[in-house]
Amino acid sequence: MASLNKVMIIGFLGRDPETRFTTEGGLQITNITVATTRSYRNQTSGQMIEETEWHRIVFFGKSAETIQRYLKKGSQVYVEGRLRTRKWEKDGVTHYTTEIMGENFQFLDRKSDSAPGSFAPADEYASEVSSFASQNPRTAPQQHQQSFEKPVAPAQSRPYNQPTAAPSPEPFESEEDIPF
Repeated sequence: MASLNKVMIIGFLGRDPETRFTTEGGLQITNITVATTRSYRNQTSGQMIEETEWHRIVFFGKSAETIQRYLKKGSQVYVEGRLRTRKWEKDGVTHYTTEIMGENFQFLDRKSDSAPGSFAPADEYASEVSSFASQNPRTAPQQHQQSFEKPVAPAQSRPYNQPTAAPSPEPFESEEDIPF
């Protein structure tokens, strides 16, 4: 039987990211603490109650570098990852901690959320990706652009049991025409 260990969090950073490096190879590790809040109405008193849960999230490598660079206390972020529980002993006492190993993330701050004159992390990150794409078109991720072309009319309907005509094969092109 298969198993699944997946966590998805949307919340706000409770403090600035904390970064350290491994002694072997200098791998960057960044920890963030994200708060999620749940609101509900108490059935007996009718009062609204808020519960805040704090989540420790760990990122490694390039993700850790990006998190450290663009997020700060109060930033909103979406994180996907998996749960991991660690155990260690200190002074004869066994300690446990459960944390999220961050695998994917997305910045959720909007430009209007930033103070005047400051940057919005998501906007600066997007412009950095855009400048990377213009300098490295073959290795950069493709960016989607909105098309303003006139919509194409839908194909005429046909009965479901009527076969469609197969497209005629295009003539074979020589290998010289292939761009790679």
